[in-house]
Amino acid sequence: LGLRRLGYDGFRPGQREAVETLLDTGRLLLVAPTGGGKSLTYQLPAAMLQGTTLVVSPLIALMHDQVSALTDRGVSATYLASTLDADQIRSRLGQIARGEHKLVFVAPERLVFDGFRELLSRLDCPLVAIDEAHCI
Repeated sequence: LGLRRLGYDGFRPGQREAVETLLDTGRLLLVAPTGGGKSLTYQLPAAMLQGTTLVVSPLIALMHDQVSALTDRGVSATYLASTLDADQIRSRLGQIARGEHKLVFVAPERLVFDGFRELLSRLDCPLVAIDEAHCI
């Protein structure tokens, strides 16, 4: 899966090194300005790795926008947020449990639910990303 599929023409300065560091070591702390291309540094590895990447993001609008952009490009992604009704949440939890998504975006408060943590413990989750960490 290449950069173009994710909607990028190429790497910005520092992105390639960040992706390589994450893939090589399994860890990365990236601090960059708004619009600096931070999302690519977890989206590209998530698309490359087996399993489901968990993205913790405090901003529902951002989760929605990123999921829309990823699915428009053929990358299976979903989000869980308080704006969804109970049926939507149940449906998405089932999809997540079946490993149907490469990326799952959740708000930090989702992590306090025992049922969700149990689901995570059974999930093949190679990567956890904290997006917009300054808001958490």
